[in-house]
Amino acid sequence: MIDKRAVPNFIFFGGKGGTGKTTCAGSFALKMAREGKKTLVISTDPAHSLADAFGVTIGPEIAKIGENLWAVEVDAEREAKKYMKQIQDQMLDLVSAAIVEEIKKQLEIAYLSPGAEEGAIFDKFIEIMHLMGKPYDLMVFDTAPTGHTLRLLTLPEVLGIWIQHLIDRHEKARNLMKASVKYDEILKKRLEDDPIIRVLTERSKKFEFARGILTDPEACEFIFVLNAEKLPILETERAISLLEKFSIPVGGIVINKVIPQEAGEYFERRREVQEGYLKDIYQRFSSYRIVSLPLLEMDIQGMSQLNMVADLMGELIEE
Repeated sequence: MIDKRAVPNFIFFGGKGGTGKTTCAGSFALKMAREGKKTLVISTDPAHSLADAFGVTIGPEIAKIGENLWAVEVDAEREAKKYMKQIQDQMLDLVSAAIVEEIKKQLEIAYLSPGAEEGAIFDKFIEIMHLMGKPYDLMVFDTAPTGHTLRLLTLPEVLGIWIQHLIDRHEKARNLMKASVKYDEILKKRLEDDPIIRVLTERSKKFEFARGILTDPEACEFIFVLNAEKLPILETERAISLLEKFSIPVGGIVINKVIPQEAGEYFERRREVQEGYLKDIYQRFSSYRIVSLPLLEMDIQGMSQLNMVADLMGELIEE
């Protein structure tokens, strides 16, 4: 009997676009659901091919798609609008009526700016993460291509530091104001319950919560999916280096679309080239679990075909 290790609660599948992340995330989620774990699989990839992989309808609300298995596709545009509405409501509570229209105008511009969708998706991440144990045992993320995902996962540290800096500066200003309004009881009371500090502190706590999960190897790990080709290998190596810099644990490598020996003479030269890249992968990433998936005759679609891959994905949970 093969020993199985304790699987972290949060598993992220990522890699270069087109490597087969969705198939790997979906089949792994299916494998864990079959093992009895209540599993939620989440797509944050704008392409949203999770529904195609499972052969079922998946939308922006969590829905059960099988025994012990739930799924959701995070709609970045929808979440960004909701995110901006939340910020607008908070801001309008803090400013005078005279600048309300200007605030709305600035927020509309912010909605179109780079990073707005990452911030919105990250808020959704945190909302979903809080559902762990209620009722889910495991969350599997099918992420966007590498660059987008790395920006998303490093947000807690980057923005956490920035927000703490804002809190410190605002606290200094507030202390100065307290000293100058010694006899103004109304203003003094407002300063004691400062809404700006309240909003920033709430945001800071969210980032602390996410960072606590993302940097805990017992709670989270990142699985890279790549093909045995030069560019995906180099991109994966750079991505692992960045995740390690931010203390985000990498749990394994899935080499997808490996040409089998029985593929015939037509693939012989291509297989020889691939053999060299496979050797490179096993040398570069020798400290990680490595799972190899064969190139199949057709695209994986539907539960029955995902089940075929699911057994191979089980190697990721072996000791």
